[in-house]
Amino acid sequence: MNASIYDYIKEIVPQEDILLHEPMSRHTTFRVGGEARCLVRIRDKGQLLKLVPYLQIIGQDYFILGNGSNLLVGDKGYSGFVVKLDSSMGEARVAGNYMTVPAGMLLARAAGTARDHGLSGLEFASGIPGTVGGGIVMNAGAYGGEMKQVVESVEVMDRKGEILLLDNDTMEFGYRTSVIKGRPFIVLEAVLKLQPDNREEISARMEELATRRQAKQPLEYFSAGSTFKRPEGYYAGKLIMDAGLKGFRIGGAQVAEKHCGFVVNTGDATAADIKAVIEEVQLRVKEKFHVRLEPEVIFLGDFQ
Repeated sequence: MNASIYDYIKEIVPQEDILLHEPMSRHTTFRVGGEARCLVRIRDKGQLLKLVPYLQIIGQDYFILGNGSNLLVGDKGYSGFVVKLDSSMGEARVAGNYMTVPAGMLLARAAGTARDHGLSGLEFASGIPGTVGGGIVMNAGAYGGEMKQVVESVEVMDRKGEILLLDNDTMEFGYRTSVIKGRPFIVLEAVLKLQPDNREEISARMEELATRRQAKQPLEYFSAGSTFKRPEGYYAGKLIMDAGLKGFRIGGAQVAEKHCGFVVNTGDATAADIKAVIEEVQLRVKEKFHVRLEPEVIFLGDFQ
């Protein structure tokens, strides 16, 4: 890296939070991926407000990373900067039925905090491995719940470091999407509107959902959760199973036998293996049912 760039970044974040040639396998739930040129851990909003505009000005590619739960990084890595929103960015703040949560907070932790304050509405997110920021960008959901149901407003910044406040309608939430997906915005924090409820009942609902996940999802393997979006009028897992792809495998990557909607790393997969399985599934489902499966997974870096 250019020494002047490195020196400037050191003025923004501590040196120990600047990781050169960092293996991305350490930062994704697939547990695969080559090295990022540089990974910068962000621990407070002020650091982010300085770093992103700087990278923009000097023309450096960058990727905003949460928990890496929806990301596949190529085996040859990523030549840009990875800006990782650390889980230490801040604590949740509760006022009445409203909870303000930082983008880097894990959804499971946010759900637990809501429960501890006797607030209901976020139970569906208790088993989602992503962060609040990532969950808002893709309108994450499970078991009948989704972020659009609880988001009151979202604080975002643009590439120039300007801060905007978007309300629920402005967010244009849809199935696994939001207005942010098509705009150069970065989520900073969100205000969630929840409902008061008995803590024991909230806990019971969370435990019930955890039991259902354990029974139906291949949690024993590394994965990015559901690999494909649900095509209109169909279920991705059933299409894949009916295409005869249950257990289909390339290298260490496999269509999960427990739930065909998951492509998993059985332990020694490469990113190329996982990508090849995803593409083969898309091809065969298209050939057999004339339905295009769109991945939920984001592909980043060099796969060649």
